[in-house]
Amino acid sequence: MTASIETGSIEQSKAELKASFDNMIAMFQQARDAIDQPELFPVPANDRNLAEGYRYVLGFILNGIERALGDPLYPRFRRAIQPMNRSTIDNADAVYLTAEIDGNHRYWLRGKAADSRHWRGEPAVAGRKAPQYVIFELSSGYAGDSGQLSEMKPGTRINTSTLDSSAIAVDEEGCFEILIAPEKPEDYHGNFMLSKKESRGKEFVGCFLTCRELFHDWENEDLLDLEILRIGAEREPRPPLDTKGAMAMMDKVGKVARNHVHFWNAFNTITLETYGKVAGGINSGDPDAKPFMPTNDMNPPNALGIATGGGQSTNIYAGGVYLLADDEALVLESKVPIEPAFMGFHLANLWGESLDFESYQSNLNSFLMESTGDDVYRWVVAHRDPGVANWIDTTGLPHGYMSMRWTYTEQPVKELWPSLTVKKISFDEITEHFPHAGKVAAEQRAATMLMRHKHVQRRYRQY
Repeated sequence: MTASIETGSIEQSKAELKASFDNMIAMFQQARDAIDQPELFPVPANDRNLAEGYRYVLGFILNGIERALGDPLYPRFRRAIQPMNRSTIDNADAVYLTAEIDGNHRYWLRGKAADSRHWRGEPAVAGRKAPQYVIFELSSGYAGDSGQLSEMKPGTRINTSTLDSSAIAVDEEGCFEILIAPEKPEDYHGNFMLSKKESRGKEFVGCFLTCRELFHDWENEDLLDLEILRIGAEREPRPPLDTKGAMAMMDKVGKVARNHVHFWNAFNTITLETYGKVAGGINSGDPDAKPFMPTNDMNPPNALGIATGGGQSTNIYAGGVYLLADDEALVLESKVPIEPAFMGFHLANLWGESLDFESYQSNLNSFLMESTGDDVYRWVVAHRDPGVANWIDTTGLPHGYMSMRWTYTEQPVKELWPSLTVKKISFDEITEHFPHAGKVAAEQRAATMLMRHKHVQRRYRQY
């Protein structure tokens, strides 16, 4: 009798696990549909956009697998965005790390940084050093998980706590630790992040801890060493996986892949008005306003919040869309009255994947740029090399996103925010409209690209 019952139980487990796997594959198919089904707001179809769409879906499958295999009670940092799964118009100067936690518990986050005196406003050293800027943010939710734009409603999710490099206490050896807990102990005076918070009459529990490491000096800035441990985990072994747990994993993998592709397609088309004004867009109620993401222009610098799709809480953003023929270019100028902790300009494809920044100069931050010392930063966007400094390479993609990020540890008053202008010109007019730019020879360009290859390998090492 016992053997018969055990056999029946095993057969039931087999059937349930197979059904879960089949359902996961069906959700992958629903994610794939967002590449070319009109009702799911895909990117305009051409050979490159379609090919990159499949890579984009594979990236969210990878993201779903990594998230599903994690455990909030036994967390570890992983890359939320990397060259294999870029998305959400990501910052090409950033490493995005995340660890899923349960904010009802307490955790120690410990790290070590190379020389970080620039975090405290001192001049940076010339050699090895910490990233230009680091921020930890603990959120009660993850943008896109529901697959529905309705999740952007204010009060749906919040940051329970943020802590950036300007405020992190670091010892002489570069070590630091951060206590993450629902309440701050009365006798504790070190780095702290709150994991429970009241807002709008509701209690929110932090569950997604993110760390952004922003790089300026790609040649010399090094990643942080990080670990995170739940207090008490050393005395509580993780239970073995069972059928129910495996089914939950597969369900999560499928939902992450499907929901995120559907959400971000709708967000880009409806909320950001990437292809023109539509019902539900940010500017749809104003007939005289441009689309939120204007073409060959950028929207005024603005501080986007977690309710509008997320983003770094200390950033001021500007965004737009470029659409350039082979013989056209864009010249951009940003006047920056107060120098930010980080500033970068980046291109992305219409799926929201940052363009290849290893093999192409598809982004430039303020450190890597040629500066004229007049508080004005200038870039030129073109399909081919104009032989001048501060060129941003479209990688041959005629239609894509542009984004600017200015990071402030203390946000200035709005009158002192950066300003931004964009002008479309012909390629032959670049020298005329870009008189400040120095000439760049092919040998200099090759040396820059070698530096990029080395930095990207170091930034995304897997060992």
